Amino acid sequence: MSNFNEEQVLSVHHWTDRLFSFTTTRSQALRFSNGHFTMIGLMVDGKPLLRAYSIASANYEDHLEFLSIKVEAGPLTSRLQHIKVGDTIIVGRKPTGTLLSDYLLPGRRLYMLSTGTGLAPFMSIVRDPEIYDKFDQLVLVHGVRQIDELAYHDLLVEHLPNHEFLGDLVSSKLRYYPTVTRETYKNTGRVTELIESGKLFDDLGVPPFDPAVDRVMICGSAEMLRDLKHILEARGFKEGNTTSPGDFVIERAFAEK
Repeated sequence: MSNFNEEQVLSVHHWTDRLFSFTTTRSQALRFSNGHFTMIGLMVDGKPLLRAYSIASANYEDHLEFLSIKVEAGPLTSRLQHIKVGDTIIVGRKPTGTLLSDYLLPGRRLYMLSTGTGLAPFMSIVRDPEIYDKFDQLVLVHGVRQIDELAYHDLLVEHLPNHEFLGDLVSSKLRYYPTVTRETYKNTGRVTELIESGKLFDDLGVPPFDPAVDRVMICGSAEMLRDLKHILEARGFKEGNTTSPGDFVIERAFAEK
């Protein structure tokens, strides 16, 4: 267990019967960059049961926050969804990942494209003051099936724009675009469809993707990652990684179970 810390659950919030988030204590020794993921889990029959989870809290906060789906047959989430305040969670000591602005070339506009719990790393990033120094505009797109799955909607719409320190930056630079596929809502359709039809850009009042000025981060389902990668590469975007910055980056360590 030398690679893990034991942290105590501080709060649990059930967004829907399929989605919840929770916060834990944070070891003072844990260091991470906004956008990173780490391994978290529970001890089961004396052994650690772990999955990769993006960290939703910002790296300057004194707690950790995670967003999770609930899968009844999932080895971890079938248990994790029942955690309560005071329970113990195992948290990896070596956060990592590719959703870092360091792995992107300089640009004017940053798109953060997410589905489901793929929103989590972007909740960390949009609370990072430094990201607002790197881009003129940030666009956070979150695609879900139903309206009640729009986790953190109120925080993004109401609280962050009025934040004591981030409020002015958020109000002037961050655009939040939630979209729903199975219910009537102000924005409807899959993220990929909104991009290919051009509706996303029309709604935002901005030009279509341009690799000369736009940078993209992607986190979501495997299908969404694959489709968006093809869409971007067809438009001349080059994928970045930990050794060579590019026009877009993808996080493939996505917790599905």
